[in-house]
Amino acid sequence: MSRRTNKSEESLSSGSDKTRRVLQDLGLTDYEIKAYLALLDNPGSPASDIGRVAAVPVSKIYEVLANLEKKGWVESQQATRPTKYYPKSPSTALQAVRIRMERELKSNEEYLLQELMPRYSRKEIQEKPEIWIVRGEYNILAKVQETIDRCKREILVVVPSALNDVIDLVVPALTEIKNSGVSVRMLISGQANSESLQKISHLSQLRLKENMFGGGVISDAREVILLLGGGREGVEESESSALAIWSDHAGLASFAKSYFDFLWSDATPFEENKGPKIEPTLHKHEQTREVSVSSRSSLP
Repeated sequence: MSRRTNKSEESLSSGSDKTRRVLQDLGLTDYEIKAYLALLDNPGSPASDIGRVAAVPVSKIYEVLANLEKKGWVESQQATRPTKYYPKSPSTALQAVRIRMERELKSNEEYLLQELMPRYSRKEIQEKPEIWIVRGEYNILAKVQETIDRCKREILVVVPSALNDVIDLVVPALTEIKNSGVSVRMLISGQANSESLQKISHLSQLRLKENMFGGGVISDAREVILLLGGGREGVEESESSALAIWSDHAGLASFAKSYFDFLWSDATPFEENKGPKIEPTLHKHEQTREVSVSSRSSLP
């Protein structure tokens, strides 16, 4: 075991901090992380050896290994004495984690919606400021989803070129409200991915327009989200800089809709499989020739 111990200790000491943070985010404790990493280098070891290699106290190692087995990271061979433990492959373990987290999320979501939504819906709680500043990419996307979900009649969306990468993220929400009969109009930069444009064209009336310096969502001409800054490139650095304003102020929402209609009237309709509808233009020498022919035809 001494040879394995050296190898595992080296692996443990050189393991990246990010790996440990990710495993912690997935629900493993520090002792569980150490034990699993030790098992990767020492499969088929008894608990006492794993505890020694991973520096987990003898009084804790059996409980740690039992929890790892329950969470789907480890399996045991109890036909032998002492019991031997084997690590499951990371892909298999992650599938178990995903299933467990989705099940827990669904259960918690159902409970909290049933428990808290009636309290939130009381009039005195709904009375809130008319303007909110929303920071962070994921908070903004959640607010966009929430606003779209409340829409009953018409949703208007503007996506400038700087935000082209978020187009696919709103497709599920648009699909749902489109199926419920809500009218959807979208203005998007022509620089967007053609596949995304084709997909969006099936969910909304779509027009293309360049030189749009801001984005946003307008719901039923009564709620508006204005996207002010931040992008998806380098998420860890830019997430905190993403900024939006949400408001249910009647005047602001009405102004936003009027401005959208102004942009819409001057935008280019998107044709499926053809891209934007563009009028043919003559090259300079063709324009000159046309003028010359026209001049000669007017001579007596």
